Amino acid sequence: MKLSVLTVVLYHKTLEESLQYLNNLGVHSIELPTGGNPGKTHCDPKDYLGKPEKIQELKSLFQKYDMSICALSTHGNGIHPNPQIAREAKEDLENSILLAEQLGVDTVITFSGCAGDSDTATHSNWVTCAWPTEYAELLKWQWEEKLIPFWKEEAAFAQKHGVRKIALELHPGFMVYNTETLLRLRAAVGDTIGANFDPSHLYWQGMDPIAAARALRGAIYHVHAKDTKIDEQNTKVNGVLDTKSLADIQNRSWIFRTVGYGHSEGWWRDFISELKIGGYDGAVSIEHEDALMSPEEGLEKAIRFFFVFLICDSAEELWWV
Repeated sequence: MKLSVLTVVLYHKTLEESLQYLNNLGVHSIELPTGGNPGKTHCDPKDYLGKPEKIQELKSLFQKYDMSICALSTHGNGIHPNPQIAREAKEDLENSILLAEQLGVDTVITFSGCAGDSDTATHSNWVTCAWPTEYAELLKWQWEEKLIPFWKEEAAFAQKHGVRKIALELHPGFMVYNTETLLRLRAAVGDTIGANFDPSHLYWQGMDPIAAARALRGAIYHVHAKDTKIDEQNTKVNGVLDTKSLADIQNRSWIFRTVGYGHSEGWWRDFISELKIGGYDGAVSIEHEDALMSPEEGLEKAIRFFFVFLICDSAEELWWV
């Protein structure tokens, strides 16, 4: 495995400043934001596509700081019922795939998306229950008419351009949000589709991320390192479906935390070990969204944490047997 950083947290620095900063901290891989929710602060694919000299400049910049790109990140909603939003998300995704092809990167990260309740809808409709029965009917329509056709098309586009892995982040609010929805879409579309496994989004849904990682063996294409702290008292009162602002720390049922501040060091050791047992040997990319810490403090704490617990080398053989 290799330690990486999603550079959205360094939005206040230029790309070169970010690479220099991370190099000084001993990090030599990044997840590069190229559209959608992560934005294009550090890289807009349109600045590079069709411009070989600009591509070479970007590659040289990474070489200068001994840095590699583990994945491009463009979290959007390509099946949003608002045509403009869907069109922009699809364009960001496909431009990211084209840029990945030029940079020799084989993984692009995004959301599955969430459709509306009809072809005339204006907002997404995330179905979370099977009754009344119109919800089950809506969910069937969303999957068969929107989600599966979209991802069959995008998976074919990715394969055509040398991107072997589309890593969908399991995230509430989108149609792929847990283990079974990821596996259902993968079965329908093919193994171009896999998971961007972020345990922070599973914790607050009541899942055991280690059990989920085991169930997804072979289908995990990328890993985000982010923690969640559950407020037991607030959860006992209101449950985990919390729509209050993420800044309302005192009253929320859960908040995102830097790794180690939501769950113990022992838990993270077990999680990393489970990934290794399951054959995952890719990037573990720090995504810092801790509202209690500055970008630099939270990121640097997470980096120091993983320098201790990340399993970087293969055992190769059981030398003591």
